[in-house]
Amino acid sequence: MLKAAKPFSLMMAGCLIVFFVFQMLISGGSINDVGETTLILICINIVLAVSLNLINGYTGQFSLGHAGFMSIGAYTAAILTLDFSAPFPLALLAGGVAAAVFGFLIGLPTLRLKGDYLAIATLGLGEIIRIVLLNTEYVGGASGLSGIPAKTNWGWVFLFTVFTVIVIQNFVRSTHGRACIAIRENEIAAESMGINTTVYKVIAFVIGAFFAGIGGGLYAHKFYVINPTSFNFLKSFEILVIVVLGGLGSTTGAVVGAIVLTMIFTLLQDYPEVRMIIYSLSLIVMMIFRPSGMLGNKEFSYTYITRWFRKKGADSNDGDKLTSAS
Repeated sequence: MLKAAKPFSLMMAGCLIVFFVFQMLISGGSINDVGETTLILICINIVLAVSLNLINGYTGQFSLGHAGFMSIGAYTAAILTLDFSAPFPLALLAGGVAAAVFGFLIGLPTLRLKGDYLAIATLGLGEIIRIVLLNTEYVGGASGLSGIPAKTNWGWVFLFTVFTVIVIQNFVRSTHGRACIAIRENEIAAESMGINTTVYKVIAFVIGAFFAGIGGGLYAHKFYVINPTSFNFLKSFEILVIVVLGGLGSTTGAVVGAIVLTMIFTLLQDYPEVRMIIYSLSLIVMMIFRPSGMLGNKEFSYTYITRWFRKKGADSNDGDKLTSAS
């Protein structure tokens, strides 16, 4: 227990340092509104990428409907704060639960499909959710919801980002997570070992949908206005690109991919004519020279860091011995 507590304590200490450093920079005016918005977008993309990585990366299911769950969370949380004056954290969790319920209802029949068939089914279901929102007057229809209170700030978004990463990473390391990884590696072999593949695929789908809903709620309460076009299939592809860029099956990779891709988008905003060209070329180059993503399936953990330093120390000692011998 002490061995497990040490890495967790160090990670939490690192998170607190990061939070207070950026909080002081924001409070002191060193980071302006654009910089703060970029930080918040990075955190929201981390939530979305890490949750999709659980489905696509760890469980091996090709889902393209993540924007649909994001929209359910966004609209649910926005309605609760707008019409019912619900507390912001409660509204976010309710949005996550609503998305998880839809994830269960959608996942139960569709996750019996595999590969391209599953991708097409989830893409279609995401579009169905968007069309329903587009034709529902209560949520504003095509014009969307406006006047949403701007409750998403650096503190709240950082808290929910850390919460997302910790929960999903602990799930992956649990027995249930190992079952999901076994399904990814070989579904037939996993079934022969007694793993109920459908149940575990639905569990991963529901957890991923829950955190996508939280990401949608954070997004809605940052930009005042949401409409169905903000959650079309291109948004699902954008989240998928982040996961692939970072490395399928790596939570650290999803975090790094979200940071890099959001920064690229922000830096290229001043060049709208060539933004998509540069963005697309950078992704093509990445896939040619690093098809497994930036981190592959590696995790930047406490154990990995200590091993790296030990290896470097051993290499240094071997070098010193060779020098002395010569």
